[in-house]
Amino acid sequence: MTSAERLFAEHGLSAVSHRQIGEAAGQGNVTAVSYHFGDRTGLVRALMTRHGEAIEQIRGQHLADIGDSHDIRDWVGCLVRPVPQHLGALGSPSWHARFAAQVMTDPVMRALVTDEALTRKHLRQTLDGLGRCLAALPDRVRAERGDMARHLITHTCAERERALADGTAPLHSSWEHTADTLTDAIVGLLTAPVTVTRHTPEPDGP
Repeated sequence: MTSAERLFAEHGLSAVSHRQIGEAAGQGNVTAVSYHFGDRTGLVRALMTRHGEAIEQIRGQHLADIGDSHDIRDWVGCLVRPVPQHLGALGSPSWHARFAAQVMTDPVMRALVTDEALTRKHLRQTLDGLGRCLAALPDRVRAERGDMARHLITHTCAERERALADGTAPLHSSWEHTADTLTDAIVGLLTAPVTVTRHTPEPDGP
């Protein structure tokens, strides 16, 4: 799994064969990937699940800390902070953030892992808490900004991971700093005013 994640992160999902993964993992059997995971989709799902479960545990700790908060920054922190915390715990070099970015740009894989992620209890609690804080926003705007926030988290973390692997990350930076700046940016994104023009659909609801 580690060899597959590294190859996917460095070359993309479609550019890596089962044979290459087996060779990188030191497996003489070229069917090892098929034997253990069935196909590429099964392998990608297994990788995302392994990291997703670790992130979910961290998110549960954050939820316990904020309790029944009404502060949107607390709920954004529960959404954002578990990801860079997990990545920081992996050490360097790591490949998960860059691999996740590859997955999220593949329509089929993105749908599979997103549907699975939304079954996780702590992520659902976090999204519900954010929804309560943003109840005044039209559903359409919340959905659009949620997509933007997901891309921002995914690709910002991938860029930091890449910089660490290349040795070009700023010396003063850290995964904690990444968590802080992402939290600031996403609070601003979610709470920004909504531009109303003659092309803007009417808000949802009465």
